[in-house]
Parts: sequence; structure tokens; C-alpha cells
Amino acid sequence: MQKPNHIKSARRTLNIESKELLKLSKNIGRDFSKLCDNLLSCKGNIITLGVGKSGHIANKVSATLSSTGSPSYFVHAGEALHGDIGAISKKDAILIFSYSGESQEIISVLPSLKEIGCNIFSITGCNDSSVALSAQLNVSTEVDKEACPLDLAPTSSTTASLALGDAIAIALLEARKFSPEDFARSHPGGKLGKKLLLKVKDIMHKGKNFPKVNLNTPISKALIEVTNKGLGIAAVIDSSKKLQGVFTDGDLRRCLQIKLDIHKTKISTVMSTNVKTIKDSSLAIAAIEIMQKNEIYVLVVINQKNKPVGILRMHDLMQSGLV
Repeated sequence: MQKPNHIKSARRTLNIESKELLKLSKNIGRDFSKLCDNLLSCKGNIITLGVGKSGHIANKVSATLSSTGSPSYFVHAGEALHGDIGAISKKDAILIFSYSGESQEIISVLPSLKEIGCNIFSITGCNDSSVALSAQLNVSTEVDKEACPLDLAPTSSTTASLALGDAIAIALLEARKFSPEDFARSHPGGKLGKKLLLKVKDIMHKGKNFPKVNLNTPISKALIEVTNKGLGIAAVIDSSKKLQGVFTDGDLRRCLQIKLDIHKTKISTVMSTNVKTIKDSSLAIAAIEIMQKNEIYVLVVINQKNKPVGILRMHDLMQSGLV
């Protein structure tokens, strides 16, 4: 028995589907533009509706719409017949996904949707189908060939529907001028959301946890401050609360090597004055770049008046999930 050539099979599938997507791209016209205009003007939610494979596509498209600035949720056509249609209002826009356009569950729910008075749009593979003819506007995703060699399993057709759904979401995103910050707000738990929203002041060590000493503090007392706060560093400030330097574990080792009297020597004579800082209002992701560029692991945080207010370590950035 000849061993199956999986790579050949995969390339065949991808080639067929890519050709269908190119055809879909060329056929995009005024109906697509009108659909997007209607969805943009929707005062309620965009309700995607489907059943079977098309239902899965509709569900994913709804999630993409919601995450890119167009409030949406998915309703399964079968469940709509048993109560879920109660969540739909006149202000909503219905976007039906059905390649055949003849799914009985969808056809059965159409009269109720029309009674509600919401706008109904469809994405089908046939402009003459029952669903397409019942909608105010239909966009066709007709394909010439499924990637399935039996021409049975929905493959090219579902890919086309999914791609068109993505195209709608991105068109609306661009029309709404949806920004990276907007995207982050709808993804607060993800890494991208943290990169665009998490600020230094959110994770820095501040207040009672901020290790600091004045210029006249003896090394021995500075060492106690460093030890008590457990961050391996203390900021050295003057009488006007301005940053003058830092004292670190490394500075202590140098003091011990030259046998300084740590009880009499002032911190101002041994502190490091080449201090890297970052504003508390800066995005936390910016701290990573500063640390990597200067090969350091700690930054002193300053406020808008350039007064030191905290400490930020690479460890803090790692705990936040940014690294």
C-alpha cells in the first residue's frame, strides 16, 4: 500500500482555498460596501446567526467584531427557535451565515426576526437562496470547488465565509478609527492589553515600600534601608527631594573591598550617580527597553516634577506578565 503524501494533500487544499479567496476578493463590490455602511449605522448589536459549520463561522466572526469595536454576539439558529430570539431587539442588525441559504432552522426563525423589525443581512453562497432573498442585502461567498476531494465537506466555502467576516470586521475597525489602545481595552487580560495599558505606576514599589535615604546617611543605615525593603537598592535624595544617586548591593561590595568605615562614611561619597530613571506615567513596556539597552535590572521611577517616587525592577515586569 502506497504511503499517503500528507504534504501534497495539504498543498492541494491550500491552493484550492487560496484560489477561491482570490476570486472572492475580485468579486467584492457595492453590496459589501452597503453592508458595512448598514452595520456602522446600527444602534444596537450586530447579531451573527447560523447553524452547523456556518454557525461556527458566525460565532468566530462575532467575537472578532466585538474585539475590534463593533459590539456583537452570536445566536444559534436552533436555540433562537427556543427562546434565544428574546435577546434580539429592533435596534440590532442580524448577519446570517448560511452557505446553502436553505438551512431550515434559519428559514424558520426569519418570520420572527422580521416581526421584531430588525435589519436582516446575509452571507450565503447563492443569491437566489431562500435566506438571501429574505434578507435586505446578501453578499455572496460562492465557490467553484470545495477542497474536499469528495466535494462534500465544507472547506473552501467555510474559508470564504470566515475571510469575508474578517474583511467586514476590519472594514468597520478602520471606519471607526479603532486604535491599538482601543483594542487593548477590550483585551485587558492579554499580553497585548498589558503592553498598551499597564503603566509603571501600576507595578512600581512606592510609598512605604520605596527605599530611600538622604545624602548624609551613613552607609550602615543605608544598608539597613536596603535590607528592610528587600529590593537591593536605595535612592539617594537631597533636602529638596531631588534624586542625586542610588546605593546598590554592588556599591556596598566596593565599599567593603576598600575597607571603608560604614558607620562614619556618608552615602553621598560612595553612591552611584549615573542613574537611569523612568516616569511613573510611562508604559511599563518602555522600562524593558531601557533596561535591556543599558544592561540593568532596576530603574528609579520619577513623577512629572522629576521627584523620585518609586523603584521598578525587571522582576516586577516579569511578574506582571510583560516579559
